[in-house]
Amino acid sequence: MLRILKKRPSRLARTLLAFSCIFLTASAKDKPNVIFILSDDLGAADLGCYGTKDVHTPAADSIAEHGVRFTQFYSGAPICSPSRACLLTGRYPFRAGVTGNIGFGRGVVGMPAKEITMAKVFKDAGYQTAHIGKWHLGFTDQTSPNAKGFDYSFGHMGGCIDNYSHFFYWSGPNVHDLYRNGTEVYESGEYFPDLMLKEADHFITENRNKPFFIYYAMNTPHYPYQGEKKWLDYFKDLKYPRNLYSAFLASQDDRIAKLLARIDELGLTKDTIIIFQSDNGYSTEERAHHGGGNSGPYRGAKYSLFEGGIRLPAIISYPGHLPQGEVRDQMVHAADWMPTLAELCGLKLPKVKLDGTSILPVIKSASAPSPHTSLQWKIGQGKSTSWAVREGDWKLMSNVFDPVSGKHIPMFLANIKEDIGEQNNLFEKHPDVVLKLTQEHEELMKEIHD
Repeated sequence: MLRILKKRPSRLARTLLAFSCIFLTASAKDKPNVIFILSDDLGAADLGCYGTKDVHTPAADSIAEHGVRFTQFYSGAPICSPSRACLLTGRYPFRAGVTGNIGFGRGVVGMPAKEITMAKVFKDAGYQTAHIGKWHLGFTDQTSPNAKGFDYSFGHMGGCIDNYSHFFYWSGPNVHDLYRNGTEVYESGEYFPDLMLKEADHFITENRNKPFFIYYAMNTPHYPYQGEKKWLDYFKDLKYPRNLYSAFLASQDDRIAKLLARIDELGLTKDTIIIFQSDNGYSTEERAHHGGGNSGPYRGAKYSLFEGGIRLPAIISYPGHLPQGEVRDQMVHAADWMPTLAELCGLKLPKVKLDGTSILPVIKSASAPSPHTSLQWKIGQGKSTSWAVREGDWKLMSNVFDPVSGKHIPMFLANIKEDIGEQNNLFEKHPDVVLKLTQEHEELMKEIHD
């Protein structure tokens, strides 16, 4: 027997071995890769493909050119942590236990450990999974990226960092925030968007023969605005602070271009689903120079349940499998990504209540109905709670904040179809609509509480 094994395999054996290798490789790649690119504090109109002229976003625009772009896409929340909880779990963030931004520091509990993320769903299906970039969903071992389904994690755990020192931007130079798989690492002087790209390149190259899922959560164009010099020079004639914002956005787009180019170099373009989304509207905070972004025709920005805070750019591409260069006007939501990707990739969804539903019919056809008759939002706790319900053309908001004007409005009813800029408060004119939408909100809150 040993003598037989030592002999050179026959031509038939070599042929069968070659075919088995091909089969095994094909089996390992029978599911598409997924790269979910999340932009941070990107204004509702701040991509060229959404009509804005004073930005430079050819890479993001190319995703739309080769895919489907949405005009009525809603984030799960107008602030960072809840919006991330929503897209990763397929659940309204208040159902997933996240109603506000999660604080900074070790031991800070974030999204409840019981919540199941799409990373876990992908991992259970045999995918290699990676979180690269911003996390902002917890600082305990149970709420870290590696505990939430990610095989690999690199990035910052808090809401924002300086892009060169990697210190938490709110707490001064004494709090460093850069980790690889839970271990603090130091890359002082390295531009964080470049570090993200390097980590993604390494992960993709290592796993190019296996299906992989990457949650590529950029910290751009979130403050501090730290665009490259070439882009600061390019936009020097734009009005402040638009010049700083646009330069940082262009620096972001350069890295997206390199990421897409690497996918193409490895011959993975037709095997890779790309999703691009903003988490919430642009910031008007002091550290963001009180603005710089653009909400287009919409009222509001980050922190606001007016359209400018939650109605955002979103694109999906999968060349050769989904339509290319098309636009969809149906109402869709960030919670829809998990069930949509499950259908596209043949994944088994968790046995929990999801608020999202597959929008694959919408992606494939402009005439397909929206999967949602209504959508809801809620942020904050106690007296600071703000909530909204949209049903058809009606949208009711309670304790809504407009960060551009600085106004808090107790109740606001808008007809989105007739008043896309939400300038006319119809609260007193349509008490029947107000009552109906209020009851819907209260019923959902009761369901979640029970």
